[in-house]
Amino acid sequence: MTISPRTVTPQEADDLHASANPLREGLLIERTPEPFAMVIFGASGDLTRRKLIPALYNLALERLLPVGFSVVGFARQEMTTHTFRARMREAVDEFSRRRPVDDAVWSSFAEGLSYVRGDFTDASAYARLSQHLTTLDQERGTMGNRLHYLATPPDFYDDIIEQLGANGMNNGPERTWQRIIVEKPFGHDLESARELNVTVNRVFDERNVYRIDHYLGKETVQNIIAFRFANGIFEPLWNRQYVDHVQITVAESLGIEGRGGYYDQTGALRDMVQNHLMQLLTLVAMEPPVELKADPVRDEKVKVLRAVRPIKPDLARRFTVRAQYREGFEAGEPVPGYCEEERVAPDSRTETYVALKLFIDNWRWAGVPFYLRTGKRLPKRTSEIAIQFKRAPHLLFSGGSIDRMEPNVLTLDIQPDEGTSLTFAVKVPGPMMNLRSVHMGFQYGTSFNIQSPDAYERLLLDALLGDPTLFTRRDEVETAWTIVNDIMTGWARMQAGPLPTYEAGSWGPTESDAFLSMEGRAWRQP
Repeated sequence: MTISPRTVTPQEADDLHASANPLREGLLIERTPEPFAMVIFGASGDLTRRKLIPALYNLALERLLPVGFSVVGFARQEMTTHTFRARMREAVDEFSRRRPVDDAVWSSFAEGLSYVRGDFTDASAYARLSQHLTTLDQERGTMGNRLHYLATPPDFYDDIIEQLGANGMNNGPERTWQRIIVEKPFGHDLESARELNVTVNRVFDERNVYRIDHYLGKETVQNIIAFRFANGIFEPLWNRQYVDHVQITVAESLGIEGRGGYYDQTGALRDMVQNHLMQLLTLVAMEPPVELKADPVRDEKVKVLRAVRPIKPDLARRFTVRAQYREGFEAGEPVPGYCEEERVAPDSRTETYVALKLFIDNWRWAGVPFYLRTGKRLPKRTSEIAIQFKRAPHLLFSGGSIDRMEPNVLTLDIQPDEGTSLTFAVKVPGPMMNLRSVHMGFQYGTSFNIQSPDAYERLLLDALLGDPTLFTRRDEVETAWTIVNDIMTGWARMQAGPLPTYEAGSWGPTESDAFLSMEGRAWRQP
């Protein structure tokens, strides 16, 4: 049984839409950034086409970008500004969440797009870029404000950052700002993350560095804080006294999608756990911040990571599971195993599935296990957080139905359908005291009648406004890598031999099921 909340009326939907579009009503003008020029390094890549330009277009459509804003594509590919604009129109046609494209809005938006060709290591190209930005200041009134976005492979981060510093593009006139957004992965281990932090902080002050994790821009992820701290019925239960355990699942139905060269050097632990899953863990487990501002929120997140009990190398076998997918089926079609994928070593030991058991050694969570799992070629694409509560003593009730009852579970669905659900017991109508589990659910789409913005829309707007709350701070990155580094060291010390495998299209290896069943628990099937 599903119990849905009251649907928002069309008038309420209009009000919500207006509140999300402050300029339309002349309200909350502070949500509109100052004039700026945004430079996208790697502008010929998929991230720019699929996410960045569509997100910026949607912000323009919502009238959340200032007049005269400019976006400069910078990449090695030979291309004119006219060609760049045409390609970006194709990208918006295909990937924008708001379709069809408004021709009038696009015409105005496209005027702000330009392209500068250059190699990421060529100093003269940065000189041309700097001159182009100065021209934009004069012609479009961008006022010297700059947002640099590194949408390139991580190998180029150091070169780009150092060239920006060498060409004075990290500083501007008084009362202007220069910020930089760095995509994940931020390093491939603790040492490289520290080195990258040193490099970027040598050129940009930490307050101007925005390490992006798009999961933090998702509506349900942001709603975790509101859900926990704005509702008096949940926060008192959010602790070791009432919670049995927590499961965090980020599942992908796809394989490595032609990224064998990258993925075989990375694996699921680095690719997903160090960033996405650790971010979800901190938001679920953190203490209430003193205020909803960047440093108080991020302080509490770092405290959670520092309280995570280290999985020392000799304990990796006990608290972790790793595996690779073998051949199987996706959507009824046969798919190859991981080691048969292009650009993957036939004897690769890179994991495509990871399960972890973590403990947070603080007053709130002492003794409560947090189970994290992520994998490729699983049955469906889904991300969820499930808080399972301790069972009530069912001495009042008898019969086999009690044993078959689902526990009380509060589920936060992050993707693909954002929402929240609660599982609880009710009596089945009739003369007998028979119990059944039912589900009470809420979904954003059906309840508000408005489409949630893409994560990059929120994150780009925040970066333009100078709000780093949803971005990762230096100490947070390094603390997360410290946890992951111990696990990687433990895996390296394990005896050589084949990794456990799981059939593509299944929920993972049998070793992962045993991981929980030995403690009388089981993975949820989202």
